[in-house]
Amino acid sequence: MKKIRFGILGSGFMGRTHAEAVRRLPDAVLVAVHGGTRAPALAERYGMAYETDKAALLARPDIDAIVVTTPHHLHVEETLAAFAQGKHVLVEKPLATSVADCDRMILAAAAAKRTLAVGYQQRFRKCNRRACELIHDGVIGRVLAVQVSMPMYAGAIKAGGFGGNWAWWNDPASVGHLINSSPHAVDLLRWFTRGDVTTVTAFSRTFLPDLPVEDTTMGLMELSTGTICSLFSSRALPTPSFPGEDFRFRITGSKGLIDLDPYTELRLSDENGWRVVAQQPPVKHEGADTAFADVRMQAYTDQLAAFIAAINGSPSDVGTGADGRAGVAACLAMIESSAARRWIFLDR
Repeated sequence: MKKIRFGILGSGFMGRTHAEAVRRLPDAVLVAVHGGTRAPALAERYGMAYETDKAALLARPDIDAIVVTTPHHLHVEETLAAFAQGKHVLVEKPLATSVADCDRMILAAAAAKRTLAVGYQQRFRKCNRRACELIHDGVIGRVLAVQVSMPMYAGAIKAGGFGGNWAWWNDPASVGHLINSSPHAVDLLRWFTRGDVTTVTAFSRTFLPDLPVEDTTMGLMELSTGTICSLFSSRALPTPSFPGEDFRFRITGSKGLIDLDPYTELRLSDENGWRVVAQQPPVKHEGADTAFADVRMQAYTDQLAAFIAAINGSPSDVGTGADGRAGVAACLAMIESSAARRWIFLDR
């Protein structure tokens, strides 16, 4: 089977992440990168071409697939342009900044007969995959309620020596913090329960000074399975986060409980009490030595392998366009709910 040849749009933290993932796979090869001030250095680091023109990169006949890692509001047009050139596309989450744009991307993929995937690498972390298996095997019974915690101390990444301009975080064109962070939570909830988000309500706030976008949301969701969920998402932390709470799921089932930290440990409680059922070394972002080392990169490498499997028509757990749309729809509904001070019904 031939190698899949990749082009990358965007040269920041996630551009380098996906370049590193491609480098680790025997059935993938890096061809070219475009976009951002770090693109020339990224091209040199990974031995690929630097394209000064986006259209030229997308038109290259020696590229089969594009990874889109640019700011959120650029995703739709870049993805549509890639499909117009016959490329497969993996888009970093969120898929887009509106449901309508997600629909355009999904339709374009179908028309071009190409694969559209979204960057839900959390599906490929060891503890998350084991939690999914336990839930689908009925070990904790029916999932009744889930509490999700996502408090983020932005200073840890900004101080990590990655360089670049983080102003896109504050750009209203990229909507706000919730759509940057919480599609992962929505996707895992749907993946674990095999349900869809049907109803949301939320309070969204801006606590950081001089910020034009939302930075903190407390939300509630109901799934088509009857599962009810709470979500705390914030980047307004003044110090490093609560211990073990950077990303955490507390899952209540009809027969047992799951305490899931996707970055370290999975614990199960049933009639035999609490016990650890899966572990992995902590995922750290303090600098390049940890952020691009094996522990963090495992999920991105496995995700890219799943994307290649989908391209080749093989079974794959990679997030689909429909999965990306669901994450965008739920997050935008929470922001809308806060603004309108009412419940939003996604199934109507």
